[in-house]
Amino acid sequence: MTAAPQDPDRGRRPAVIEFRQVGLTYPGPPPVAAFKPCDLRVEAGEFVTVVGPSGSGKSTFLNIAGLLDAPTEGTYLLDGYDTGALKDADRTALRGRRIGFVFQSFHLLPHRSALENVTLSMVYNGVPRAERGVRARDALTRVGLAHRVDAQPTRLSGGERQRVAIARALAASPSLLLCDEPTGNLDTVNAATVLRLLDELHDDGMTVLMITHDPGVAARGGRTVTIRDGFLSEAEAATAESQVPAP
Repeated sequence: MTAAPQDPDRGRRPAVIEFRQVGLTYPGPPPVAAFKPCDLRVEAGEFVTVVGPSGSGKSTFLNIAGLLDAPTEGTYLLDGYDTGALKDADRTALRGRRIGFVFQSFHLLPHRSALENVTLSMVYNGVPRAERGVRARDALTRVGLAHRVDAQPTRLSGGERQRVAIARALAASPSLLLCDEPTGNLDTVNAATVLRLLDELHDDGMTVLMITHDPGVAARGGRTVTIRDGFLSEAEAATAESQVPAP
């Protein structure tokens, strides 16, 4: 894997996310510029929220940041690694080690226990077999579910299922927690529980990047960026946020 570059100008650890004129255009005809070239820097330990109307480019941004899609222009550095210079296998390994995903839909295996769901997530992340169970229990304890390790998702509330999903994302000790509408399928009480957990993880030093339609959820971040018509902007975030309808 390509070594992380040195950054003598900054004299500090690389940003978790650094976009340098990153953009993505789908080939045509006609070509579609789904995400316009932009710069973005997310430092370690930040909590950044991303807002924008449906169809604005949030999913494209998520796929680029999560190394699910490769940009067609610009440079994306993840923890200092130039992701465009990596082979596919190395990009996959980097994603598995550095990024934890939390989605609106929990994506849990229904006939496996909470512990098994978290443990199985580490099979392809390079975590030794002997460590997986220990890490899974630690992650479930961290999200307040030590007493539910043997429960299957069908016996868990929506909030508990999302906390299992967060534990699964944390098990490989990622440097970035990438959340896509993590409260979108939850009622008010369970959503508040999950948001408090994300706040606690951020307070403990986790870097969190969260996409949301909800202005109240967006306000929990230390920074909010807006995506509209494929353009990412921080300067208009405060104004645009108030225009984004709740789900």
